[in-house]
Formats: sequence, C-alpha cells, structure tokens
Amino acid sequence: MSLPSCRLPAHWTSAAGRTLDGRVVLVTGAYGGLGSAVARAAARAGATVVITGKRKRQLEQLYDAMIAEGLPEPVIHPLDMESATPGDYEALAEGLQRDLGRLDGIVHSAVSFAGLTPIAMHKPDAWLRALHVNVSAPFALTQACLPLLTKAADSAAVFVLDNPELMQRAHWGAYGVSKAALERFVAILHEEHDAGSLRVHALLPAPMRTTLRRMAYFGEETMQQPLPDATADAAVYLLSAEAAAARGTVLDLRVA
Repeated sequence: MSLPSCRLPAHWTSAAGRTLDGRVVLVTGAYGGLGSAVARAAARAGATVVITGKRKRQLEQLYDAMIAEGLPEPVIHPLDMESATPGDYEALAEGLQRDLGRLDGIVHSAVSFAGLTPIAMHKPDAWLRALHVNVSAPFALTQACLPLLTKAADSAAVFVLDNPELMQRAHWGAYGVSKAALERFVAILHEEHDAGSLRVHALLPAPMRTTLRRMAYFGEETMQQPLPDATADAAVYLLSAEAAAARGTVLDLRVA
C-alpha cells in the first residue's frame, strides 16, 4: 500500500456517545451489506444520513427499516453511480446545500464486482463498469461535494479498500485494478487536503458477511463471517472529530 496504515484506538466504540451529532453524512451504496450498516451506525451516532443507490425501492426499504428501529429519519436521494452524469452529482450537492445546508462526511461504500474472472475472459463492459463505479464515480461525487466538505468546520471523506495482498492475484481483474487505483486517488486527494477542515481516509475491512464476499469466496461458509457492523463502527470513527490523527492513512481492521 502507498498509504500508511493505522489501527482503531482500543478505547473506541461508537456506542459510547453521539459522536456525529449535528453532522450530515452521505452514504453511497446504502442498501448494500456494508452501506446499510454504515447508514445505521451513523444515524445511531446522531448524524442526519443521506442514503443513495440506484434502486429507489431498496432505499425506501432501508428508510422504513431505520424508522422501525427508532433511528433518525434518513434522507433518500437515488443515484446510479454507473450512469450518473456530472450534472447529477452537481444536483446532489446543490440539493444538500439547499435542503440541509451542509455536508460533513461521505462514505463511499458503493461497489461493482462481477466475480473472479481471468483477464482473457473478462467482458470489456464489466471491466469498464467496475473502473467507473469503483474509481471514477467516487472521484466525481467527491469533487462535486468538495465546496460543502471544505466549508464544514471538520469533515471526512472515507473510501473503502480491499485486501491489497489478494487484489494483485490472478482473476481479481477490474475489481483488483480499481481498488489499487482508488488507493492512489485517496493518497493524491490527501496530499491536496493534508491541512484544513477536510480529512481524507481509507478503510480496509476485515472479512465480513456481504454479498461481494459470497461471490468472491464461493467455497467459503460466508455466513460464519461477522456482519459488517464492526466496519461500520470504524467508519463512524473516521467520520468523527476523534479521527483527526488518522487523516491520510488506511484504517486496517484486519487481525495484526
């Protein structure tokens, strides 16, 4: 990895207090396994959570589930990271400014993964889709939201990586390439914002029970892996002011 790594402080727990009170947090891929866990954890920590994804019905189901759990009401904003135009990202940022008046954090949990595939058999459209959703779309969304993020007194952009030792192996294809490119993007963005209110973070989860893991490790009993809750709690840490010392690093949740 080109970024230095850090560990979650031993004392940290998102249940300890409402560390995101008054903050507005945007979560992409919000109805996915990790995205929905992050949305819930951020809401429990006191944030107003804006949930995005391409399927409005699934966003509505997440909305209903969060309300049923007694969490603060999230804000739905459908956004297809594959087909969105620069104008769509600008409209989202303008809507956040108009309706909420601020943005204090983004967690980029949307992802495109079509399965393990040898390069010789990789479909070009799947390759382009993965690179776009996993790298270009986070760039475009972050760029559109930079005026809001840099205006906040303290803000964070959190990008989810994957195990770099695995990503360089055979058959990881466009997904592996995209995660390597995303890490380099995070490093460059941090260099451009290494001081000031916007913090840039990368998050490297430990194995967890998600659809992506089930697709990638089809011989594994994925249901025995933990739910994404610990990763979601770590995302809340990065969104909070307590993570100031971790800016520009990869928060590595894997066992040392």
